[in-house]
Amino acid sequence: MTPPRNSRPKPRPGKRLLKHDRELGRFIGGCDEAGRGSLAGPLVAAAVVLDLDRLTGPEASALGSLDDSKKLSYDVRDKLYRVVLARARDISVAMVPASTIDRDGLHVSNIAAMRRCLRQLESPCERLLVDGFQLQPIELACGTMLDCDKIIKGDQKSASIAAAAIVAKVTRDRLMQRLDDETDFRWAYSDHMGYATPLHAERIQLHGTSHHHRMSYEAQAYIGAARAELPHPGSVTFHHLRASRALATA
Repeated sequence: MTPPRNSRPKPRPGKRLLKHDRELGRFIGGCDEAGRGSLAGPLVAAAVVLDLDRLTGPEASALGSLDDSKKLSYDVRDKLYRVVLARARDISVAMVPASTIDRDGLHVSNIAAMRRCLRQLESPCERLLVDGFQLQPIELACGTMLDCDKIIKGDQKSASIAAAAIVAKVTRDRLMQRLDDETDFRWAYSDHMGYATPLHAERIQLHGTSHHHRMSYEAQAYIGAARAELPHPGSVTFHHLRASRALATA
């Protein structure tokens, strides 16, 4: 007996995303970023290469929850992060600290981070997919020169882009949690990850801004805020901001 239509299990989004990439080839690279709109902390870009021929059966099932990272809970993202690390053919991460964003501008910094993490890929790819941005052709570390395909809302369409978004988001969240610890939880980064929330604005007014804040942004929370004294660049905190692949495997 056929079960009622409304009782059938809902298709898992990861299956649809994997299907999209399979139609493009076997080795598909995706790139996405996290932290563009944040007031504090770095921008993090990630690139992931998937071997679609190997992602079958249980391997594919493990990525069944893969979707736009903003739709997923913290626990689901963390689980998928570990799955992606275990099953991806190659992963690369690039970070841009607040000081560089202030100097070069957000868009330039964003494009530079994406290009850097793509250039670091050591595995040959057939296609490179980028979420929302058109990049010039890139030569990978393995010597392959490839065009970059801009995919609008790519983390909702492509498995490789969604996987890269998970890596970027979780890497950045873990870094912000470390930064929270290193700054004695004054700005409560673990609660808002540096974004413009009422809690963050309250802490900025209470403790001031630091070199981890993007002062080139015209944020209401900055008005009247003092400047906090923190260790200068070169400290352990800044070292964490400049770290790249080490955080992806933490």
